[in-house]
Amino acid sequence: MPRSILDEAHIHSAIRERIAGHHADIVGEVQAAIAANEIVVVGMAHNPMPKKARQLLEAAGLVHKYLEYGSYFSLWRRRNALKMWTGWPTFPMVFVKGVLIGGADDPLRQDTSPQPAEGGDEDGEGAAGIARHQAAWSQPITRRLTPASARSQTPGLRTTRTS
Repeated sequence: MPRSILDEAHIHSAIRERIAGHHADIVGEVQAAIAANEIVVVGMAHNPMPKKARQLLEAAGLVHKYLEYGSYFSLWRRRNALKMWTGWPTFPMVFVKGVLIGGADDPLRQDTSPQPAEGGDEDGEGAAGIARHQAAWSQPITRRLTPASARSQTPGLRTTRTS
């Protein structure tokens, strides 16, 4: 389903160039990284979800490019240009082979999972290594939280309440 974008015919000609150039440098930087790298993660400081996405990639042995733009306290207007460009409302933005697959809470799509180069894999792990990488990419990147029922049974883990 195509997303709704204001048609250019409904934008006054006096402001079209201003809209097209609004923080175009940050969008161009991300586009260049996507063209040059198989996996790109776009994030921001102080947000734990880009870190989780990167940790999953590193645990799976997948090389990726990470771009970080500001924090909750800075560069939000520049990051907004990325949100408007992609239509994705949160960070991280994860791109695999040029395809935006979502963020840290989304299952990574099997059809965009990294594939080995022709002639076999480069790390010498064979089919088992390839299967391990694909299995990691087919799992969702989610927060691992201890369920409330397990907290009372976990030694050393206490919950406190303030009144």
